[in-house]
Amino acid sequence: MRTRSLLPTPALRPGARPRGPQPDRLAPVAASGTQRRTAHMAASVLLAYPDADVLDAAVAVRASTPGLPAPVRERLDAFCDVLPASADAQGLRELQARYVATFDLKRKCSMYLSYYAAGDTRRRGTALVAFVEAYRAAGWEVTGSELPDYLPTVLEFSARTEGDDATIAAGLLASHRDGIEVLRTALESMASPWTGLVEAVCLTLPPLDERTQQRYVELVTAGPPAELVGMEPFALEPYGAGAGRTGGAVR
Repeated sequence: MRTRSLLPTPALRPGARPRGPQPDRLAPVAASGTQRRTAHMAASVLLAYPDADVLDAAVAVRASTPGLPAPVRERLDAFCDVLPASADAQGLRELQARYVATFDLKRKCSMYLSYYAAGDTRRRGTALVAFVEAYRAAGWEVTGSELPDYLPTVLEFSARTEGDDATIAAGLLASHRDGIEVLRTALESMASPWTGLVEAVCLTLPPLDERTQQRYVELVTAGPPAELVGMEPFALEPYGAGAGRTGGAVR
């Protein structure tokens, strides 16, 4: 015979939060507009597909970091220190293979920010248009073969804008902060050499709010959404599929 428990039914108390993975907190650093732009341009350059141009650019990046807040400078410099070991042909091929295995083959390491919220669904087409419209509102156009939500492109946009236009760039980063956090923690879990670059960016952004933290939990738990069966894939013309690695600069 089953007896009824005298214990109250478990329930969430007011203010309780659902359990789930939480992003490691990175306390934002105080940074001027110039420091933020410098950090975002440095990260934009170093997060690109590693080729001879990136190796050369790392020298200029290293020269630009002394005036940055220490936590940001240390992370950027640490990656610049990794690159000389990859300067020979074999080392560069290995670094490139690791880049592809990380950013092209792992869902939680996507460099395309709208992928986290829209996944491989038709909604992503609308999300990509929103990026293009944001650039145009600030007087910029996307060049190259990368999609407009490519993180290095968004960071370059942030680095090149001031005043009201900088507010537009900040809005793009803020609206996709949950995806950036997923990327950061995924890289950290892999001990990826690119972790510090994304951390350097996060250190220059506002603190995470509760809604972003909850969205982060949802993305880590369920992953980006998938396309529904029977729906036609959306077209990305004229932006291409980002297969090439010629960058996605704004001009």
